[in-house]
Amino acid sequence: MWHCSIRATKTDRHLSDEEWGDIARRIVAATGIAPDGDPDGCRWVAVRHAPDHIHIAASTVRADLRTARHWNDYLTADRELAAVEKEYGLFQVIRGDRTAAKRPTRAAQEKAKRAGQARTAREHLRTTVRTAVAAATSTEEFVHLLERTDGILVDIKHFPSGDVRGYTVALNGDVNAQQKLIWYSGSELSPDLSLPKIRKRLEATDPQHSPRRVNPWHQATAAAERIPHHLDGDDDAAAQAHLAAFGEALDALPMQAPQEIRPQLWQAAEAFERATRSRVQAEHQHARALRIAVRAMVREPAPKDGALLAMFLDAAILAVIAAARWHQLRHHDQQVAAAHQTLIHLQAAYEQTATAPLTALAQRRPPQQIVERHILLIRQAMPAHAEQVVEDLAFDALTAALATAEKDGHDPKQLLQQATDERALNDARSPARVLTWRIERLSTRSVPSDRARVARMRSAARRQGTSVSPAAVAASQPQPPQARRR
Repeated sequence: MWHCSIRATKTDRHLSDEEWGDIARRIVAATGIAPDGDPDGCRWVAVRHAPDHIHIAASTVRADLRTARHWNDYLTADRELAAVEKEYGLFQVIRGDRTAAKRPTRAAQEKAKRAGQARTAREHLRTTVRTAVAAATSTEEFVHLLERTDGILVDIKHFPSGDVRGYTVALNGDVNAQQKLIWYSGSELSPDLSLPKIRKRLEATDPQHSPRRVNPWHQATAAAERIPHHLDGDDDAAAQAHLAAFGEALDALPMQAPQEIRPQLWQAAEAFERATRSRVQAEHQHARALRIAVRAMVREPAPKDGALLAMFLDAAILAVIAAARWHQLRHHDQQVAAAHQTLIHLQAAYEQTATAPLTALAQRRPPQQIVERHILLIRQAMPAHAEQVVEDLAFDALTAALATAEKDGHDPKQLLQQATDERALNDARSPARVLTWRIERLSTRSVPSDRARVARMRSAARRQGTSVSPAAVAASQPQPPQARRR
């Protein structure tokens, strides 16, 4: 026997018997149970015992005594139902591409509820493993982190040669009816958590030693700010790699965040997990810089004032907006919904984090004369967004950041130009906030030399199709000391 139940949502109108009958005929035809025009199709019946759903029961033996060919009937029925939803004006279900992690069964949910747990064992283990992947730099460290996690049991599988073949994990106390532990392999938790796939990602995380000390939070923020640029390119494999690496950043972030915003960050990471995978195969070496920055960030807690965390969250919000747009262009409906859900949680966490550091910065607002000069520079650097920036509530914080950078020897005009060139402000809800964090990050770099200033001037002139005047070059050169009069 073959059984299929079809239910309309609560917001849908009540369908008539004739409409339900038409839907049932379309489903049995699409699945191969009773193809249209086939007199030997299987016998079937549709039963409607409630206004919002029907049950279809059918024999799987045709009238010619052959077995019906209804292979992959779930997907074929789902495709037909997608067409039904459009034609009948019903709620259109968000459909996936079969790359999502397995959803918990009803039995697993009831078991977790009886145990007083908010999540099932599979969901808990999936989050734990993803966090370990985000923090690890090698397969050995990944296994070590799992083994050190309280309440998690790990069983490493080996080849006869002794090399690691795979792993399974279990939640301490999670047993079946026979009182045996329930073990899950990585691929059972999520398609991208098998050991070969984890190893492939970690191989693209070899740390690169830099001769100068770089703040890992600034480094991670800069890498996150470049994600929209990568997603706007033509290389889908590189874009998918950056989405996966950014997902790891969100997985690691709650470990570094204050207690009060961790729930929002956990929910953001869990939501974005769905947006990190699609049918596009990632080439993870393209996201090496972001992964290295995330691993370094995990090892250096953020200062308690929240400024660095707010800076990263600001860049993360723009990255998620770009991710939603990238998935939408490729009709990845579930991933788009996941990105939108992520955005809600990240924005809530950002509002909680950014208020204090921005308020403290705004209290250092420079004198009005300097503010007027900054307004002029802003209008020159970003004419399309200037008025929006000046009227933004965070403008005082921005002009304070510019004044501080100027005192440290930076050119505010060049800082504004750099901040604007890094990424357009079209997606920003508060462009002044975005600029403030970019200025704060850029101003931590060493003051450029005179030669570097000239090179930047010439580069900017080439972009604008103009040339640098000798007077401007001379003005940027160090002036010789004047002889003292005796």
